[in-house]
Amino acid sequence: MVLDAVGRRRSYSKVTSAAPTHEDLLPLVAAAARVADHGALRPWRLIELRGDTRRRLGDVMAATSGATGADALRLAEKPLRAELLIAVVASRRVNAKVADWEQDAAAAGVGHALSLLLADAGWGVMWRTGPLARTRPVHDLHRLTESEDLLGWLFVGGIPEDAKPGVRQAIDPSEFLSVL
Repeated sequence: MVLDAVGRRRSYSKVTSAAPTHEDLLPLVAAAARVADHGALRPWRLIELRGDTRRRLGDVMAATSGATGADALRLAEKPLRAELLIAVVASRRVNAKVADWEQDAAAAGVGHALSLLLADAGWGVMWRTGPLARTRPVHDLHRLTESEDLLGWLFVGGIPEDAKPGVRQAIDPSEFLSVL
């Protein structure tokens, strides 16, 4: 049931080296594409980063940050935390009826839906962002166009056997749902 799957969602900051294949991702991406999308513009795209591409991303991030020494090394190793990174890209279309923010919301919806689908398929996922995601060198590494912005990366891998249960404080939904 969808309610159960969403209720079990959690982020895995550490994952194993296992990762879904490109072919494994295709049906999940097709399902994620069903998010609300005013005008059916599909103003998003996803980019797989595997292998040495992750190291290139880390090197670009370290160089862009201006960090040196151990700090630069730590930053350069961040994309290596998972064998698969999926860049979530807002890919805006020129449209008089659909504002950029609506298109960005559709792209974010695809990223979130994909993270839920990956989790439901048994993968550990964490959506990571940060100030370097919107820098020109990172933009260029992903070969983004001028109408595109990187919304972050889904770090995807196997769930470690010793993973602690996810802890998320329950909310009182009445605090967030009002009636006019």
